[in-house]
Amino acid sequence: MKVFKEEQRFTQTWLLVLMGFSLIVPLVLTTREFLSENSGFSVGGFLSVIGILLVSIVPIFFFKLSTRIDEVGIHYQFFPFHFKMKKITWQEIEKAYVKTYDPIGDYGGWGLKGGFLWNKSKGTAINVSGDIGIQLELKKGKKILIGTQKEQEAKNVLKTYINKDIL
Repeated sequence: MKVFKEEQRFTQTWLLVLMGFSLIVPLVLTTREFLSENSGFSVGGFLSVIGILLVSIVPIFFFKLSTRIDEVGIHYQFFPFHFKMKKITWQEIEKAYVKTYDPIGDYGGWGLKGGFLWNKSKGTAINVSGDIGIQLELKKGKKILIGTQKEQEAKNVLKTYINKDIL
């Protein structure tokens, strides 16, 4: 029995640099104002601004996409949106394959995307980085794309279960 497991987080260099720069400007301006002679900032106000800046940035580091493919089906969790693994059994799946896609053009970016505000025909995407995903087409007509950084491993495990005529 083959099992595919993957965990992904938002740790891309470009994202860390962007977040760093977005913190530097307000931090420098706030510090400059706090240290000026005629500052209207109290120590408490200054610390509150610093706290708000950190609280606005830190949560992204708690986001985690977990994927598992086994003999039961495909399981995924995008914490903090899902508190437990969601399960899609092989009996619910019409097609499952790995594909390259355009995260911004097809789904509006990375994260939990699609459906409500974007291209409904593409379905939902749950992704953290890159442009490779496990595309699921369910028998009920729903489409779900789960991002992966392990393209070949995902292909191999899908072949294992697809060839056993589970689908």
